[in-house]
Amino acid sequence: MNQHEHHNHGKHDHHPKNSSDRGKRSDEEMSHDHSSHDHEGHSHHDHHKMMVQDFKFRFWWVLALTIPILALSPMIQDFLGVDWRFVGDTWILAAFSSVVYFFGGWPFLSGLIDELKKKQPGMMTLIALAITVAYVYSTAVVLGFEGHLLYWELSTLVAIMLLGHWVEMRSVMSASAALEKLAELLPGNAHRVKEDGSTEDVPVEELQKGDKVLIKPGEKIPADGIVVKGESSVNEAMLTGESKPVRKAKEDEVIGGSVNGEGSLTVEINKTGDESFLSQVVDLVRQAQESKSKTQDLANRAAFWLTIVAISAGALTFMAWSLLPDKNLALR
Repeated sequence: MNQHEHHNHGKHDHHPKNSSDRGKRSDEEMSHDHSSHDHEGHSHHDHHKMMVQDFKFRFWWVLALTIPILALSPMIQDFLGVDWRFVGDTWILAAFSSVVYFFGGWPFLSGLIDELKKKQPGMMTLIALAITVAYVYSTAVVLGFEGHLLYWELSTLVAIMLLGHWVEMRSVMSASAALEKLAELLPGNAHRVKEDGSTEDVPVEELQKGDKVLIKPGEKIPADGIVVKGESSVNEAMLTGESKPVRKAKEDEVIGGSVNGEGSLTVEINKTGDESFLSQVVDLVRQAQESKSKTQDLANRAAFWLTIVAISAGALTFMAWSLLPDKNLALR
């Protein structure tokens, strides 16, 4: 079910055409729908939270291992002009780097698999190949192959990439939390005014167009409508950004989710469900989060071609190097 269908379904369930249809809907069904919506929102938030914690956990471990990896790397020691070599140091270096590669690099290795399944190689493929080549080549050097150890490049690349993804996921989670707070602006119940002038407390989902509701001082307005009685100031800062409370009197429009001030208001509901201002704001924010921008599409295409070019250039260089009769001559 797509998002548009989900909202229409919710509207049909929560806004029956007449009071007799409303009566057919049991309290248990209402509770089930509400709890399902809450469960979906919390699951989405929990998923992002777990991803943030996962990247954070991996980053700090990799950063802690990167320090001894840098200290044990011969190229770094030569650069610093020190000699900290000892018997078995390369095996310790290989052990630390193995943890970095398999544990810290797992998000990129799994990302490589996902991108190849979709036949869309991108940045995950490029990063995974870079750390894999560095790890395999360096391990071969430890086992006796002639060359230079590149473990320090592996560990620093993994650390930087994990840090970037951690920061990115924190931003995503913050946006998701802000969206959930918007959805929580509406109150759970409303004081519906009956024909005899008395009020009854009903769930906000049961309100229909034409219903009149009483909003007491300090309460949240349950739905969009027009003031038919009373005068007060309304705080709309969370919805419109208006810094000061807005004065409302008879025939003025009010927005669901805003907070009533010092006076009592009687409001006639004119928008509910998907038609409400708050629902439209939430939908726009959600669509903006889920849709890919032109910049993202351009970045994905650039990453695809960068990956193809990098792999092709690397393969051609390896083939040319392998065919050279005298590699030592080529280095001069």
